[in-house]
Amino acid sequence: MTEALPMILALLWPLLVSLRNPLRMLMEHGALGRPGHRPELLDRVWASAPLPALALALWPGETALLMEGWLLGGQWHLDEARRPWLLFTSLLWIAAGVYARGYLIAEQQAAEAGDVDAFRRLLGLALLWPLTLTGNLLLILAEDIPSFYLGFTVMTFAAYGLVVHAGHHDAHLGGRAYLAMALFGEALILGGLLWSAGTADARTLSGLREGIAEAEQGMWMATLLWLGFGVKAGVAGLHVWLPLAHPVAPTPASAVLSGVMIKAGLIGWLSTLPLGVPHAGLEPLGRVVLGMGLAGALGATLLGIVQRHPKAVLAYSSVSQMGMITTLVGIGLLEPALWPALSVAVVLFAAHHGMTKGALFLGVGISEHPPRLPTWLLWSLLSLPALSLTGALASGLAAKWSMKSVLYDGGHGLLVTWLSLAAVGTTLLMARALWRQWCERGHHTIPWRAPMPLSWLFVVLGAAGVPLWLPLAGMGATWPPLAELPGLLWPTLVGLVLACLAVAGAATVRGKWRVKRRLLPGDLWWLYAALSRRGLAMLAKGSRNMESRASRLRARLVEKEERVVARLGDVTRYERGFRRLAVPLMIGVAVLLLVGFWLE
Repeated sequence: MTEALPMILALLWPLLVSLRNPLRMLMEHGALGRPGHRPELLDRVWASAPLPALALALWPGETALLMEGWLLGGQWHLDEARRPWLLFTSLLWIAAGVYARGYLIAEQQAAEAGDVDAFRRLLGLALLWPLTLTGNLLLILAEDIPSFYLGFTVMTFAAYGLVVHAGHHDAHLGGRAYLAMALFGEALILGGLLWSAGTADARTLSGLREGIAEAEQGMWMATLLWLGFGVKAGVAGLHVWLPLAHPVAPTPASAVLSGVMIKAGLIGWLSTLPLGVPHAGLEPLGRVVLGMGLAGALGATLLGIVQRHPKAVLAYSSVSQMGMITTLVGIGLLEPALWPALSVAVVLFAAHHGMTKGALFLGVGISEHPPRLPTWLLWSLLSLPALSLTGALASGLAAKWSMKSVLYDGGHGLLVTWLSLAAVGTTLLMARALWRQWCERGHHTIPWRAPMPLSWLFVVLGAAGVPLWLPLAGMGATWPPLAELPGLLWPTLVGLVLACLAVAGAATVRGKWRVKRRLLPGDLWWLYAALSRRGLAMLAKGSRNMESRASRLRARLVEKEERVVARLGDVTRYERGFRRLAVPLMIGVAVLLLVGFWLE
């Protein structure tokens, strides 16, 4: 038990931090509605919630915790496969928490001064932020199925409060999209877990993977799980919540949503699908996964390039990047022999994307509240993670090489070409995001030593140096040979040329063309919403028709009943006559009987 104390503390501390402020409100009866000065909610203790998890990630050796009395038997592990996920997850949560203290300082000052609405919003954030973190950490460390699902569910639904924090119409719209898709995904995940775990009689994730590989209906079980976790991973068609939720969520919440929480879908795939298991019979699913990954990697560029909000552009970029990772999962299902090498590339790509996308989202807030730095230095730092995401330098270059080298060795040169075209799209999206940030930049500067700039700089440097510090988690990275650089850099160069041509073309036609209608963020969400409204209207119409038919049937039955009653009334009118005739009739019957006896 002593060896497991760091793991217990890593999960217990954010939970205690989450409950601290609500318990304080309960102890101070009526404090929420009482005017006057209020305590600081987003203090240093609140920001320290991920620190034990970071210490656990750096803790030497493997750690395991077995709890017989927890659900169906808890099994929490920290092994070399989980350590990289825990490391970059805790790093980004720490930076985003410190960033949030500066980003929400005006709201916090208003709450401390007695603004009840601001205090309520911050109290919700102070509660749900560490609770979301707790779920995120639990799903990484859990080996038993109930704990894994509990962590995933807690993270999913607690994050809803982060999306709707602002409380305005657009925030509630993004929250509805997030919640609707989350419920859809949870239903698929729960169905897939119950079906596969029940068939295999498994309580652990490793047993679940083995059971799916051996089950007769394993492909359908895997399909349910892939689709369910695909909602969180932003699979094409299931991605619609991302561009609606990101622009309305507070910037630090957007950073963890896209940086680490979207990876929960990927963790779900790696934890439940029998990747690398020969003869699992999942090749048809692998082809679908590969196709949907390419559709997301390429299609998200076309949808994101026309957006105006920087965070909407970055959301579509996340869909594109996760599409690239999805293609690797598809190859792993198609060719299990390649998975051991592909899994290393997937983890490196996930760590690179998580930190880099976190830096990009935090950079949106920095461009709105710029620190007192030279303009050239500030925008160079803002451009650094964008260039890294395209694969041109730093961790992006190492991640791209690790992915492409495995695909080349496996004979998938055509897929590499398609992914290179997706990288061209990534460059265009990064150019678009930076351009929109420049157009919407703020002019009220803040000290560069403030929490926002310092935490952003930490993430920028951490994202660039992923290959340098990821070996701390037992995951190394290789750099490409110089001879391979042209093949790796040409997508970025082509994307930059196309972006320059687009800017020149826009400057030429400015004022001549007017865009009357723009593609709204969420794209297919509006179609889904319209179809849902149409379906509900048809159900309502069908219900009204059934009610109308039932009413007509009731009316006919009542009419028939009235007729029967009327006929019975006619019978009662003859009752007196029957009574007068009763005596003669009985005498007549008696006479007939006597005559009959006499004749005998």
